[in-house]
Amino acid sequence: MPTITLPDGSQKQFDSPVSLHQVAESIGPGLAKAALAGRVDDVLVDTSHTIENDSDLSIITAKDDDGVEVLRHSCAHLMAQAVQQLFPTAQVTIGPTVEDGFYYDFAYERPFTPEDLESIEKRMTDLSRENLTVERSLMSRDEAIELFKQKGEDYKVQIIEDIPNEQDLSFYQQGDFVDLCRGPHIPNTGKLQAFKLTKVAGAYWRGDSRNEMLQRIYGTAWPDKKSLKQYINRLAEAEKRDHRKLGKKFDLFHTQEESPGMVFWHPKGWAIWQIIEQYIRGVQQANGYLEIKTPQVVDMSLWEKSGHADKFGDDMFSVHADNRVFAIKPMNCPCHVQVFNQGLKSYRDLPIRLAEFGSCHRDEPSGTLQGTMRVRAFVQDDAHIFCSEEKIQEEVINFIDIITDVYHDFGFDEIIIKLSTRPENRVGADEDWDRAEKALEDAMNAKELDFDILPGEGAFYGPKIEFSLKDCLGRVWQCGTIQVDFSMPGRLDAQYVAEDGTRQTPVMLHRAMLGSFERFIGILIENYAGELPPWLAPVQAVVLNITDSQSDYTNEVGNSLIKKGFRVETDLRNEKIGFKIREHTIQKVPYLLVVGDREVENGQVAVRARNGDDLGSMSIDDFSALLQTEVEKKGRTA
Repeated sequence: MPTITLPDGSQKQFDSPVSLHQVAESIGPGLAKAALAGRVDDVLVDTSHTIENDSDLSIITAKDDDGVEVLRHSCAHLMAQAVQQLFPTAQVTIGPTVEDGFYYDFAYERPFTPEDLESIEKRMTDLSRENLTVERSLMSRDEAIELFKQKGEDYKVQIIEDIPNEQDLSFYQQGDFVDLCRGPHIPNTGKLQAFKLTKVAGAYWRGDSRNEMLQRIYGTAWPDKKSLKQYINRLAEAEKRDHRKLGKKFDLFHTQEESPGMVFWHPKGWAIWQIIEQYIRGVQQANGYLEIKTPQVVDMSLWEKSGHADKFGDDMFSVHADNRVFAIKPMNCPCHVQVFNQGLKSYRDLPIRLAEFGSCHRDEPSGTLQGTMRVRAFVQDDAHIFCSEEKIQEEVINFIDIITDVYHDFGFDEIIIKLSTRPENRVGADEDWDRAEKALEDAMNAKELDFDILPGEGAFYGPKIEFSLKDCLGRVWQCGTIQVDFSMPGRLDAQYVAEDGTRQTPVMLHRAMLGSFERFIGILIENYAGELPPWLAPVQAVVLNITDSQSDYTNEVGNSLIKKGFRVETDLRNEKIGFKIREHTIQKVPYLLVVGDREVENGQVAVRARNGDDLGSMSIDDFSALLQTEVEKKGRTA
């Protein structure tokens, strides 16, 4: 006679084993209809799951994150079923959920076309209307292999063969479609009402470029059609903001096949880079950081000693010279320890904060490269703080204050904070991890911050706090981090003389605010749709003459503003003023300064903002004061 405890603490008793669906019915018909799955003693299960013993139960609907996840995973199966009905020779492989949707990989003799996707989506709609029951069953490994061999599903057979022999396997069937899956799934296909297939891409079998290429169909699914429409609108807006398109439109950067994953910065793009670099440099100098520069090519032995060769060896570029193997550095940490090690340090010298705009290279898979967002060559605003253990919390608190101000300056007010704890594969003693995790948690509690814990997501050498930004479209970008490392300083022989005269190993805090410059600039471009605030704009103002007779004064105005430290261009082309205004407005220049005979006579400029507002005529000094005020605001709105 199981007793079911619900989330509000209330209990329901039953005379015999009961299904989750029956429990939902006993609460109310509305809940029974809405139920998609449930959590029994914190295990996610189907609504058909039978509860035999006293249990805690949460019934999951589309209002829950877990419910949306179940919807999307079930929609992946619906898509696979539709594909196999329309293209019987297509083989299914894997179909997981991803952010905002799902995908399934297929082996098929020809590429799927946009017309194919329309047909698949229509068939999915038909299957949804059929309201097919989704049933779970168990099979032995051998039974499952035989079943899929008979179906000609060679990829599925490979997957099953890799599963331990003693493990029973769960399968889900809806109509004529059956697939290996842990579940849970929705009770019937009628629950799937709001979905859309979005694109087709190539994907190697099991993510290995040595294997055959499959076709990956992406889709999205939502609890209702309103949410789906909102998502499609967000996608359309994101497409308009794609940093690769805007990078070309505004002449900021490009990439090309001769240097995959590496960015060619154009003058305007490099101007943005320099502005950001100088800003970060100023922040670091004001907070006690010492800037250094370390080599890009370092003997592999250092990376072996630090542990990076074992962990990241496959992602490292290497070169051979003088019968030695050198690594092109994928990160800066071991090199910063080498700087610390030059000359014996005292406890009085600590903390030592070493910062570098470090150029790094990693052999990222070619299929993952994307504009400036995912690259093989990148620069980190990297720094390492060498301190005693009792100073960890203080340094972390200081960094939280710094990074919060920096993000506000760039116009990001919503900051998401997460604590990533020890992974399964790690270095260092558990007691070191205990102290490191506690220090980070104590620092965030001291600042009264809300944060989530990500179990097992820490770096191999220590736990970390991750700082993520939410942009104007609600997208989340993980950027900054601070990590506690008790391991690497010892592995690389870092020491200082403690107050009692003994040699001690410092704690090393790894920290970055932006992450990589390349990625952060991409984020900025998309967040602002290229309409960067004046302090970041590569060109802050353009001076435009109406006729040739104002050319000298136009140049005078431009030179005067340049001498004041502003980034200003002049446009003296023999074109109509309307044409010139339109062109520079499209280029998102913050201010257009129009010069006609009246402006020359009065020593003024007619000021137009890029949003079309006419700010009237003003003196050069008045405009300078206006622009300076905007620059000092940075990206802050208040």
